[in-house]
Amino acid sequence: QVQLVESGGGLVQAGDSLRLSCAASGRTFRGYTMGWFRQAPGKEREFVAAISWSTGNTYFADSVKGRFTISRDYSKNTGYLQMNSLKPEDTAVYICAAGTIRGTVIAGANYAYWGQGTQVTVSS
Repeated sequence: QVQLVESGGGLVQAGDSLRLSCAASGRTFRGYTMGWFRQAPGKEREFVAAISWSTGNTYFADSVKGRFTISRDYSKNTGYLQMNSLKPEDTAVYICAAGTIRGTVIAGANYAYWGQGTQVTVSS
């Protein structure tokens, strides 16, 4: 079983930056994809970004493309979501997920493991 622990959330102002971390343990991440999702109060969970662990291929939601980057430390089983130019609409609980994805990376149902989330609040 893979365990995921997010960190790095906080309260920032619009235009600021945050870097979220997702530390994975329990087994190697070779062959896995790590994704980031977010859920705001009263809204459904939405895909943010993902990275293929072995290849480094990245994927971004249109809402964050150009502002967010995703990366990983392959040897440490740790992923990062760098969030720049944050907007109030980015406010949400950010959740790390992982799994061996054979379908689309934007579908949460394709991820087997989930963290508990870290709160990101962006004030105007």
